[in-house]
Amino acid sequence: MKRVLTVAACAAALAPLALTVTASAASATPPGIPSLTTARNQLNALTVANEGSSSGYNRNLFPHWITISGTCNTRETVLKRDGTNVVTNSACAATSGSWYSPYDGATWTAASDVDIDHMVPLAEAWRSGASSWTTAKRQQFANDLSRPQLWAVTDNVNQSKGDKDPAAWKPPRTAFYCTYAKSWIATKHYWGLTLQSTEKTALNTMLNAC
Repeated sequence: MKRVLTVAACAAALAPLALTVTASAASATPPGIPSLTTARNQLNALTVANEGSSSGYNRNLFPHWITISGTCNTRETVLKRDGTNVVTNSACAATSGSWYSPYDGATWTAASDVDIDHMVPLAEAWRSGASSWTTAKRQQFANDLSRPQLWAVTDNVNQSKGDKDPAAWKPPRTAFYCTYAKSWIATKHYWGLTLQSTEKTALNTMLNAC
């Protein structure tokens, strides 16, 4: 009898732990978001320069989405990483789940309403130094799952952002300014991209919201 009670007690103790893990997964965010101090240091280390030309830019020069594992490509991987209770079919397409968009605070239950945003847009990267990269390096940038470059967000919010930098566009949800700026800075710093003086000023202002 004591053994049965012990097993039951263990199961009861483990149940809350399982729920905690599920809740943690629901608030998943991209990796590599720096601390405020690190973000400020990275921002000051970035090279300020006039923005380059868009001449020659084409999204196809940044191949995406690529296969990450099995039948899952980068988009599908981010949807699973950042969604809640995501169910996928044999082709790795999300058939159900919910996604919280930190840019505007909206929650969606259809994957078709969610875009995977490049924190630093591809065209912005092109004008900031990526025009001189190899296609292989641009592919790595466009599918970067190791840094805060890819975000699951409301599709029309992503479309309103387009290829604008923080001097020209900021997320509608001001509570996200801090994280947005830190993520933008970390991405540009890792990839060695330049920034404009107006962009740096905007990022410093956004960091003041931290």
